[in-house]
Amino acid sequence: MPHDTPLIEFENISIQRGDHIALDRLTLRIGLGEHVAILGPNGCGKSTFIKAITRECYPLQGKDSSLKIMGQDTWNVFQLRSMLGIVSNDLMAAMNRDFTAREVALSGFFSSVGIWPHQEEEITPAMRRKADKALDRLDALHLSARWMNELSSGEARRVLLARSLVHEPKALILDEPSTALDLFAQHELREILRKLARSGVGIIMVTHHLSDLIPEMERVILLSKGTVAADGPTKEVLTEERLSAVFGLPLQLTERNGYYNLW
Repeated sequence: MPHDTPLIEFENISIQRGDHIALDRLTLRIGLGEHVAILGPNGCGKSTFIKAITRECYPLQGKDSSLKIMGQDTWNVFQLRSMLGIVSNDLMAAMNRDFTAREVALSGFFSSVGIWPHQEEEITPAMRRKADKALDRLDALHLSARWMNELSSGEARRVLLARSLVHEPKALILDEPSTALDLFAQHELREILRKLARSGVGIIMVTHHLSDLIPEMERVILLSKGTVAADGPTKEVLTEERLSAVFGLPLQLTERNGYYNLW
């Protein structure tokens, strides 16, 4: 299943946050172009996993540990972030202010929060065309002149996705993508993600909601207490026994047309 080119390689990675070991000798590999869900309860290490990729958290040093992204273990942070399309709730909160949707989309070229006066002169016509193309791809071009703090949660999430796509990233990394979305916006988001997945964009989705998974998710990695509890094809990993053990309560699993729910 893994593709030839590795996007992410964690080898015995441990990360400490305060007095807590958030990732405990985590080992996994995700190939470029894969559609993978990182699934687990709150506190299992999902957010730390993302922050390790974006270089917001650094692992403890160990002789047998390594963390490589696209084959490299050292990166310029801004260059790295320009190669990965990040959509997180932290970023969503930071953008919920007096920026227009087009400014937010353009900010993807600078890995910044919105566009600031000193960046205006750096924006090229090609950047503007790409930003509009990304907004249009997410059915959000009509929102271009709207302020982010006036948009619905679903509209704002589409704009943030457009921001993540302007520089044609190697992969999208989504952190709890359905948070604060109503049922219609959740459905709309899933359809957009399906379209992106089918277009060849690799998606790494980090969530504790099984309903976030789209049928194109070919692989699931279950995290528990900072380690991998299971890793493999979606249908093999998603079993009532495994999910009950990871989430700590008896669960019933249902599946319909590639979508899953827990009861």
